[in-house]
Amino acid sequence: MTLQEKARGAFVGLAVGDALGSPTEGKTPEEISSRWGRVNDFLSADQGGSDDTEYALFSAKLLLQHKRELTSAIVADAYRRDIINAANAYKGAGFSEMIAINNISKGLQPPQSGQHVHSWSDGLAMRVVPYGIAAAGDPHLAAHFAREDGLVANAGEGIYAGQAVAAAIAAALSSDSLDQIAHDALEVIPNDSWTASSIEQGLSIGRSAADVWSSLKPLHSSIACSYYFWPDVAPEAVGLAFGIIAAARGKFEDAVLGAVNLGRDTDTIAGIAGAICGAMQGIQAIPDRWTKRISIARGTCINAVKGMDIISVADDLNVLAQSWSKP
Repeated sequence: MTLQEKARGAFVGLAVGDALGSPTEGKTPEEISSRWGRVNDFLSADQGGSDDTEYALFSAKLLLQHKRELTSAIVADAYRRDIINAANAYKGAGFSEMIAINNISKGLQPPQSGQHVHSWSDGLAMRVVPYGIAAAGDPHLAAHFAREDGLVANAGEGIYAGQAVAAAIAAALSSDSLDQIAHDALEVIPNDSWTASSIEQGLSIGRSAADVWSSLKPLHSSIACSYYFWPDVAPEAVGLAFGIIAAARGKFEDAVLGAVNLGRDTDTIAGIAGAICGAMQGIQAIPDRWTKRISIARGTCINAVKGMDIISVADDLNVLAQSWSKP
């Protein structure tokens, strides 16, 4: 399998998971089951990607432009230029991004712009796929880029979760071993962090499950913060994603559909699971009918990414990764 196929799998995997998980976002497993039974495919003709995919494309655009020089200050300037303007309705944006937009509008710079009451949201974890692809085989470089981006809208656990996902994708592009991928993800974050604990707990539950469907209840009851009204808790989302991947034994369809039916922030959980599994298995593991549904960004949340082709962006990031790996 080529690095290009794995890079495509990572970005398309994010977009597919994001789109499939949109209708079930914020619901409990019981609500999902009661309304739809088991969700196994798209539920409507107009179902597409949300802010998860569009913010990832926005990050990719900046990384391709600035390469190793990308900093939090550059990301904040891009927010001012391309997101905070009359052409953007911010439809679908997460809490961490909305608060950061407000902070930046008031003149705050990172890291202050990301230091707020919702700083531990999964807004960073959902958009770090480009950093993992560009830093293929180098989890620490992927985590570095994730941190620079994260300082704009997140802090603490919100950044750790993003770093873990970015590192996992970078690792998955050079290995299909979940043990190695998990090791590399945990290595870039504090071992006493909530995110690390959630990942380890998720992996333990997933590995002991007979299959992905039998893992849903124990994962949700052990890791989901059901006592908190909003579902976008970064350590929760990342821990659940790793647990689903482990229960699915890395199989793309099982992992993504399991995440869609799990409840909580399902579009982000499914997007993370889809990105990591897609990086492990390549775009061949993703059904064509799903890939065709999400190939071009609609610009619903960020007008600046409207019309961007997800596969072409993945290819450009792959070229960037290969240019960095040359002596």
